[in-house]
Amino acid sequence: MDVLSQLTFIERGLVAGIVIGFIAPILGAFLLVRRISVISESISHITLTGISAGVLLGTIGPWFQSINPMYMGVVFALLGALITERLRDVYRHFQELAIPIILSTGIGLSAIFISLARTGYNEWYSYLFGSIVSVTVSDLHFILITAIVVVCMIALFYKEFVSISFDQEFAKVSGISMRIANFTFALLIALVISISMKVVGILLVGALIVIPVATSIQIAKSFKQLIGFGILFAQLAMLIGLYFSYQFAVATGGMIVMINLLLLGSVIAFKKVRGGL
Repeated sequence: MDVLSQLTFIERGLVAGIVIGFIAPILGAFLLVRRISVISESISHITLTGISAGVLLGTIGPWFQSINPMYMGVVFALLGALITERLRDVYRHFQELAIPIILSTGIGLSAIFISLARTGYNEWYSYLFGSIVSVTVSDLHFILITAIVVVCMIALFYKEFVSISFDQEFAKVSGISMRIANFTFALLIALVISISMKVVGILLVGALIVIPVATSIQIAKSFKQLIGFGILFAQLAMLIGLYFSYQFAVATGGMIVMINLLLLGSVIAFKKVRGGL
């Protein structure tokens, strides 16, 4: 880990971007197959609630100033993921209701905490829209450790996640606990959103999870190809977006999303042209 402290701020942002660009599409592929991609938006807004709560606590007294708002965001993201899954159980026949409930709660609480904190615009810019220069050494440590945990969990429960994504009835018959599997997957989503917010931004992290996989599904012929192409498109968008973001001094998350959309449009156009030949 000592080598991380020797990296420049650009190199830290690049390493963080590559790690996030690898993990986000993997979860995005599972979300796409399960048709619950929008769940990433609700959890990201709850993450913003945690961050705003952390910033607010920092303005109250010196005891709380040492608390990194990013860690508060992680706590709220995990709670949001658990509550989302609980609501999906409560509204078993209308599970999509859980998402707007959590999303609205996140936006409402964030608005209250931000107004009470009375901090400047710069305090929120990197959290909302991402910034390549805002990734600190401690942030990079957290991102790498969390990424390792997420990858290990996915590798450990890959068959279970695939089973509940494609055929829940078969998964139940096979003895897989749907509740535990869903809770575990929701927690992984929360962790990925939490580590992505410094680079992509809370308001745009859902796009990083969804758009590369939406591009991949245009050409993928299997689930593994869906993940592989998703990682490829995410890395392209991440690297190109980080470069142009730094060169033109614009929001990192916004540039990454625009490159993602450009890749999506290009692949769709290529398919149409090829199909017309």
